[in-house]
Amino acid sequence: MKPLEKSDIVRLSHFCWEIPSDFKPGMRVPARIIAEEALLDDILGDRSLQQLVNVTTLPGILKAAFVMPDVHEGYGFPIGGVAATAFPHGAISPGGIGYDINCGVRLLKTPLKEDQIREKVPLLVRELFAQIPSGMGTPGHFQLTEEEMNSVLLNGSRWALQRGYATESDLEHTESNGCLPGADPLKVSQRARQRGRDQLGTIGSGNHFVEVGYVDRILEPDIARGYGLFEGQVTILIHTGSRGLGHQVATDYIRVMLEAMPAYDIKLPDRELACVPFDSQEGQDYFGAMCAAANFAWCNRQVVTWEVHQAWKNIFGPDAVSPELLYDVAHNIAKVETHEICGETQKVVVHRKGATRAFGPWHEEIPAVHQPFGQAVLIPGSMGTSSYVLAGAEGSAQVAFGSCCHGAGRRLSRTAAKKQVNAPVLKEELEAAGIYLEASYRRIAEEAPIAYKDVDTVVRSVSAAGIVTPVAQLRPLAAIKG
Repeated sequence: MKPLEKSDIVRLSHFCWEIPSDFKPGMRVPARIIAEEALLDDILGDRSLQQLVNVTTLPGILKAAFVMPDVHEGYGFPIGGVAATAFPHGAISPGGIGYDINCGVRLLKTPLKEDQIREKVPLLVRELFAQIPSGMGTPGHFQLTEEEMNSVLLNGSRWALQRGYATESDLEHTESNGCLPGADPLKVSQRARQRGRDQLGTIGSGNHFVEVGYVDRILEPDIARGYGLFEGQVTILIHTGSRGLGHQVATDYIRVMLEAMPAYDIKLPDRELACVPFDSQEGQDYFGAMCAAANFAWCNRQVVTWEVHQAWKNIFGPDAVSPELLYDVAHNIAKVETHEICGETQKVVVHRKGATRAFGPWHEEIPAVHQPFGQAVLIPGSMGTSSYVLAGAEGSAQVAFGSCCHGAGRRLSRTAAKKQVNAPVLKEELEAAGIYLEASYRRIAEEAPIAYKDVDTVVRSVSAAGIVTPVAQLRPLAAIKG
């Protein structure tokens, strides 16, 4: 593949760029980038756009392959990538979902204001660290039996509801009500089950976290009121996914698809894009396993939420009002959805990897109380900057299949960040600014604010593209990381 240069990219608007479908033989559709020009040079600095071009060669891909402004290099698909293939014969590719199936974010809102808890923040973050298992391989409070594992894989958050770790309101305010109906536990290998057996209610390592923050600015008052947000309000962000179980599902089926592709005469420029037709036996097996892993992830975030409630009551008293779920969104998932393409309504298989849904007002999948405002979209920044609550806009479906960015997006690799950051000094600087951390020095260095793009610019890009409306800006007070 010839090197991609900025001159190969056509400017469609201030916020949208295109690599035409004649850039490289085999491209079936254009490749589009949603980003301000200020971000484009950074994006050109890694292989993410070359990966995006490769995505356009997938069998059955429709309209265009997209990346969001938080894009960076991933496995096969770039992280921040969105692609839709024709249902039912188009491709499904595990690289378009990622290894951490249904990694996602949920936001809890509390009735308290930042000045009411400020003195107890150090105690709260230590209690959260004590209640929520974190770190690579750290076991949780559950050791699931085979029967319990099957129930979690099949029922997702409803498993937590049946055992007192969730409420009906929690499920209503979770994407897909915390359960994909296509799950097939029998398609999840014993190795994947073993890796997940003691991981429920854990956040793991990497960029996963639980963060206490507060609403610093209300940007759209009417929608904020609809979401139950107010200035100064204490919030809690939870970011984790399907843990080792989801990773093993991806590993298992990438191997299966690499072996199966010749039978379907599929040839791709990158083996990391391994795929099969969605309606093939291998495609259906993977989709059933992926849905099951997604259900595990939703149940995992719900159990972590219950652990947050325990920590909250331990610090603020047994009669304290528990934090309430605003919304939970997935950002590594494939879903069968209906979208309008070239004036025709079609069923498609939407791959979102490091990208989240952003459905507009009155969409049937939005919680009833949020329907007038659009779906809540949650965009974490970094532990020293802002996060955002956005709302899916009316025109989001016309841009990139109703999809948005999922965070600030890395600009430095973890290795590069560790070389540039003095973790003990950074921790001291953050605490001096009123941000308390419970994390290893290694993790602090890897997840330092300089390792991430400017979240304000990222959010401005997706807002200008007509995908979302900014609702509230959050500031961090404390975080735990594995």
